[in-house]
This record gives sequence, structure tokens and C-alpha cells, in this order.
Amino acid sequence: MADFSDFLNGKNAETSLNSRLKGTNLYLIGMMGAGKSTIGRLVAKQTNYRFFDSDTVIERAAGQTVSEIFAQSGESEFRQIETQVLGELASYPRSVIATGGGVVLDRKNWGYLHHGVVIWLDVPINVLYTRLQGNTTRPLLQTDDLQERLSALYAERSPLYALADVRIPISAEDLPNRVTQRVLQAVSDALRLN
Repeated sequence: MADFSDFLNGKNAETSLNSRLKGTNLYLIGMMGAGKSTIGRLVAKQTNYRFFDSDTVIERAAGQTVSEIFAQSGESEFRQIETQVLGELASYPRSVIATGGGVVLDRKNWGYLHHGVVIWLDVPINVLYTRLQGNTTRPLLQTDDLQERLSALYAERSPLYALADVRIPISAEDLPNRVTQRVLQAVSDALRLN
């Protein structure tokens, strides 16, 4: 626990964790709305790593939004682009990568993910529902029953998310800075065990 206390007090925790990481990438996985991009940016700042949001990289590479890719080319094409982008991002050491919620569905992606530390941000369905209600930018959520859709996606994906190196349960009350501290501590603990 000394490393975490040092982190909270600003004493060499970044150096200690970074020396254990040795440039290893950190991959955030979880459902859409879990906070992967928000937490990813904060983790990157704390570790002095660069940050990538895979959906943003996909949009820049394709010249289209994720919604447009889904509408014009379908989910299968999007997943192929996602795998290609993940492979490219994996080649940049010292990176925190916020992945798309469905990245775990393709076995090939796990080949990239397992070269880093995989962190599952596990958020309950009711919290995701509150966060995503009224969101029109996520193609997989364009449905009459958002709660049912989220439950189905979670049921399909959670066994795959559970393959992560670290699981961070998140409640509605958890603030991003606190979640970030828990992520850093869990990563430090996971590296210490390996």
C-alpha cells in the first residue's frame, strides 16, 4: 500500500509505477459509457503516457464518424477497421488506449491487448443507462428499449471483459479522479504479482 500512499502524496509513485510498467501499454475496456476516455486521459496524465481513443483514431483514419461507418458499411466493416487501428496503436509504447466497447468480440484483438495491461471498467447497467439516455451518436444504442439493449450487450460481452488483467467496479458515486487512483493502484498491484 506504500506505493498508493506515495501516489496520493505525490512522492515518486509515478516513477515507481512507470519503472514497473517499462513502457507497457494500458488498454481500457468496458461498455460504452463506462468512462474509458475520461479515465484514460487521467491515467495518461498521471503516468506521463500518451493517450489514444481508438474510436477517435478510427474516425480520423476513415474520415467518417463511427455512426457513419456503421450506417454506410456496417458493423463488420467497422470491426475490421477497429482491429487494424488497434494493431497500429499497439506499436506505440507508453500509451493508454481507450478502446471501443466491442473490441473484445474479435479474438485477434486480444493478441494486441495481451501485450499490455488490460483494465476493465465495470459499470452497472443502471448507471450506463443514466449516462447514455438520449445519446444519439452510438449506433448500437439506436433502439426503443435502451435498458434491454444495454443488458443484452453486457451479457454478451462481460465474459470477454472478465479476461482483463484488472477489473475496476464503478458505481454512480465514483468520481473520475477516484477511479483513476484505483486504476493506478490495481495496475501497480497486477505488475507486482507478475
